[in-house]
Amino acid sequence: MSFSFHVTGRDGTARRGRMSTGHGTVDTPAFMPVGTAGAVKAITPEELVACGAQIVLANTYHLYLRPGHAVVRDLGGLHRFMHWFGPILTDSGGFQAFSMEALRRLDEEGVRFKSHLDGALHLLTPESSMEIQAALGSDVAMVLDECPPLPSPREALQQAVERTARWAERSREAYLRAHGSGVPFAIVQGGGFEDLRMRSAEALVSMDFPGYAIGGVSVGEPPEAIATVARTTAALLPEERPRYLMGVGRPEDLVEAVAGGVDLFDCVMPTRNARNGTLFTSRGKVNIKREENRRDPGPLDPDCPCETCRNYSRAYLRHLYVSGEILAARLHTIHNLTFYLGLMSRMREAIVDGRFRAFRAGFLSRVAAE
Repeated sequence: MSFSFHVTGRDGTARRGRMSTGHGTVDTPAFMPVGTAGAVKAITPEELVACGAQIVLANTYHLYLRPGHAVVRDLGGLHRFMHWFGPILTDSGGFQAFSMEALRRLDEEGVRFKSHLDGALHLLTPESSMEIQAALGSDVAMVLDECPPLPSPREALQQAVERTARWAERSREAYLRAHGSGVPFAIVQGGGFEDLRMRSAEALVSMDFPGYAIGGVSVGEPPEAIATVARTTAALLPEERPRYLMGVGRPEDLVEAVAGGVDLFDCVMPTRNARNGTLFTSRGKVNIKREENRRDPGPLDPDCPCETCRNYSRAYLRHLYVSGEILAARLHTIHNLTFYLGLMSRMREAIVDGRFRAFRAGFLSRVAAE
């Protein structure tokens, strides 16, 4: 296994680091575009690189069901299959299975669920999730955890913490047996209860995983609660291991989490919002379909270096969107990902320069003024 992580700079609790994998190095804090079925919707891997992406996330659940992990393995692994040769993190598949409450049953063995494609029955266990991810050849494989919905009673959250620890032990042993090319990360649960988060973190840290994620966040809580859980949980995790906040994606939430010591992020927000015509800019969010953009000859964001802002007017982008042209999704996605990845780059620079506190204050004040 080729993996290492080093913190290279700090400003308060915010940290800059380097995560090295068998497929390249990631500068942290980093945002991972989501490639659900082995593709980030609407753009190519070459365009992802131009946007500034160093690592992407792929979805184990969807790739397991279609085309199948054995197919991907036999075709040379996920990197070759999707023509992305940088690092790939794969989730365990559990979140998707858990989210289909009417179609799944959970017990100690794992999660039994019906495929959303054809209704076929499947069993996802800690062992099978690791075997699938090893076949995909991902650089980071997430363990199978129990992610209860919010709100959930304390008893249910406590049971999830205990089961997540048992499944993490099984996952770690299974990944070693499967000879995966990457490394497994464990996932801390506990909802909004600090003592449960502490118990979860202590159990998982004792297993000495190469990295740790903060799970069960961004499932309906207010932003203040997300920031609190991210900050308090990050403080429970080892300084020398990467910390990954799962599924959190508003730009202001990313800034707050970096301030709390988080290193990795993923979310569908920039790509999904792009397809829905909501664009993030240095001057606030833009709803491209608004009438005010109909005759606007200017760029979407004059401060953005992306292909979309260099070459196309707001008027043209609006025209593409309201006309239902596929090109709108591509150009909007390129811009939103450039914005997100540029935000991470600016935070890395601010940490190294010792001005992250001022950066954070200025960014959050601009967001509040929108």
